Amino acid sequence: MLHLKHLGLLFFIAGSYALYDSSSDVVQLTPSNFEKLVTNSDELWIVEFFAPWCGHCKNLVPEYKKAARALKGIVKMGAVDADQYKELGQKYGVSGFPTIKIFTGSKHTPYQGQRTAESFVDAALKAAKDKAYDNLGKKSSGSSSDKSDVITLTDSNFKELVLDSEDMWLVEFFAPWCGHCKNLEPQWAKAATELKGKVKLGALDATVHQMMASRYQVQGYPTIKFFPGGKKTSDSVEDYNGGRTSSDIVTWALEKLAENVPAPDVVQVINEDTMKACSEKPLCVVSVLPHILDCNAACRNDYIAILKTLGEKYKAKMWGWVWSEAGAQEDLEKALELGGFGYPAMAVVNAKKLKFSTLRGSFSSSGINEFLRDLSFGRGQTAPVRGAEMPKIVSTEPWDGKDGELPPEEDIDLSDVDLEKDEL
Repeated sequence: MLHLKHLGLLFFIAGSYALYDSSSDVVQLTPSNFEKLVTNSDELWIVEFFAPWCGHCKNLVPEYKKAARALKGIVKMGAVDADQYKELGQKYGVSGFPTIKIFTGSKHTPYQGQRTAESFVDAALKAAKDKAYDNLGKKSSGSSSDKSDVITLTDSNFKELVLDSEDMWLVEFFAPWCGHCKNLEPQWAKAATELKGKVKLGALDATVHQMMASRYQVQGYPTIKFFPGGKKTSDSVEDYNGGRTSSDIVTWALEKLAENVPAPDVVQVINEDTMKACSEKPLCVVSVLPHILDCNAACRNDYIAILKTLGEKYKAKMWGWVWSEAGAQEDLEKALELGGFGYPAMAVVNAKKLKFSTLRGSFSSSGINEFLRDLSFGRGQTAPVRGAEMPKIVSTEPWDGKDGELPPEEDIDLSDVDLEKDEL
């Protein structure tokens, strides 16, 4: 016969493993009711997948209960013992405890806020607003995540997006409940925008995507790793050791970019394809060099050498560098107001904003450097591209690297010309 004190001990053990009792506003979910209550429902749910022995799960209980009480009648909150119901946890990608997800029917997204009642309420109300706007066929306004240039990384897309790419990456490994991570979030987003087109910034929830976090020995949050451009190996990764403000992150990344990025090609404009060096870059340096009959091969190569040297100096800017022969691309010259003061001439154009600035100083290493330096600091006068669009490019033959040759003189038959002069 079971002694009463033994029965009491069993009740104590069972109670300690439940975390949430029947009197709580947190709904206990199991494989038998999960589909009916959550995935086949029109209601919004926040669901915690926990393990009874997990210390973080136990610490979460009072805040989770408080949020469930506040959201009663608005958004439902549930909990799954994913240690007992492992298959249910595996179905939704649970690899650590606690894992919290927001369910809208069968769709689910990871909860990435802090583990406070207020944060749960904020996330629930945002999800409800997004769902309501979705029902209207519109996108919810005021969503900063839609505008962020930070790329969300996971165990499944990490190899394709980061390791197999030629791009340079900074990756933040974070935990949703980490205060330092939340403080970093706006700075990280701002830096991602400033570095767009130069260095990619990503973020990976290391509490959910533990395979990559383990691979790169992430032991604290946030941890930031740098992956250089080009082909990557297991030894390519470096620790980020800069500051945590957006300017610190941008400065550090641009220094790495300057170390790793190759010097740009100085491309002759001979067709539309060659102008992609302008349209796909933040700025493009356009030079118009004298005609080959006015400046021989050695002369032209001297100018191109200046452009290559400065291209190396400003390579971290990721600008495009192109040149054309005087008169070969008349529409381009007119659009950028080049050639009025003779050749060589230069303008820097933003092909997306359709604005340009013209070199007024000498076409020399020092003159061009001063011009480009002022532009990089936001100084210098700009004007709209004439014609309100980038001009069409005429297909021409590329320069063969040789001196120019005058066209052969035509033989003129003077036999029928009367050379005698009339006398006055």
